[in-house]
Amino acid sequence: MNGKHDWFAPKRFGYGASYPIAWQGWAVLAGYLALLGLSVLLAGEKPLAIMAIMVPATAVLALVIARTTRGGWRWRWGWRDRD
Repeated sequence: MNGKHDWFAPKRFGYGASYPIAWQGWAVLAGYLALLGLSVLLAGEKPLAIMAIMVPATAVLALVIARTTRGGWRWRWGWRDRD
């Protein structure tokens, strides 16, 4: 872990992260989903307002996941890459 807290597992094949492996990761994901649901409820039928919330929220989520994935984000080939 190198003094860093890992909240998400890396994907076995490809680039990016997989599922949360710590309660902090689950909390971040639940907060993101709650924010998206709340934005849809509050904005109603205003797609630009919904997108104005969804796009920055998704960017922040991707940044948090990238910084807290075990081994970082890099391309993985499955059986060839062992973290």
